[in-house]
Amino acid sequence: MKRPLFRCCSSLPYALIAITLSFAHVLKAQDEPSTPAAAKLIVIPPDINGLKTIIAGPEAIRPIRVALYEGPGSGDGGVINVEASAHQIEGATVTRLTAAEIGTVNLSNRFDVVVFSGGSGSAQAKAIGEAGRANIRDFVKNGGGYVGICAGAYLACAGYDWGLGILDACTVSSKWRRGKAFLDIELTPAGRDLFGPVEGPFKVRYANGPVIKPFNRDDIPDYAPVSIFRTETAMNDTPKGIQVGSPAQAIGTFGKGRVFISSPHPENTPGLEYMIPRALLWSAAADNHATTL
Repeated sequence: MKRPLFRCCSSLPYALIAITLSFAHVLKAQDEPSTPAAAKLIVIPPDINGLKTIIAGPEAIRPIRVALYEGPGSGDGGVINVEASAHQIEGATVTRLTAAEIGTVNLSNRFDVVVFSGGSGSAQAKAIGEAGRANIRDFVKNGGGYVGICAGAYLACAGYDWGLGILDACTVSSKWRRGKAFLDIELTPAGRDLFGPVEGPFKVRYANGPVIKPFNRDDIPDYAPVSIFRTETAMNDTPKGIQVGSPAQAIGTFGKGRVFISSPHPENTPGLEYMIPRALLWSAAADNHATTL
């Protein structure tokens, strides 16, 4: 495992602060799922992480080609935010794919990584159908990358019969409506190798993302947590005490490919703007400092 080379303490650029402030109007469509509680907007304080860039910018060894799902189960806000994140990688291209295209396009010929953002994981699975799920599994098995955020993290898990089954994980509880909050997470040693030597906890936006545990399937390698929840939210009669200490983000392999999932939303959390770009590069095996499992 390579030693991390970054130590980040620079101030958040004013342009990124402006972008962050503009996110508030798109959060409604991003969260999993569509409920009256989820319809409330959250205003993200631009100083939530002290106006610091917590995660340093990535170093790409080559441009990457990103396929971004846009269709039923994906909120407009999540798609917009992830696309903006990907464009922070020099030379990256982003192509939005419909549910039908996910099942018909030869992903391996055109893309390095496929992304499913926030929304509803089960709705995403239903929309792309078995043809789409099989196409993604084949893509990752043959060396492609997968990045799933919130709903996309649910979708990756092997614990659902509608899931992709590319991450050996399931949810700790079937009660998923834990609520929205700014939670503390902390990088693991594997996370510091991937994201840089950030010590101590920092804030991230959370909105009903999965709380996972191993599913223990023999045919899928174990995942490695790259960050851990240090605080929790437990609204709507969801179980308390299960989130703290559980993975907030994890990486795994499936066949020749790489999988990254994030339960919370770093893509529009001030100070974490470079977290998803680094995850994209790792998943595409295009980062000089990529973690290996």
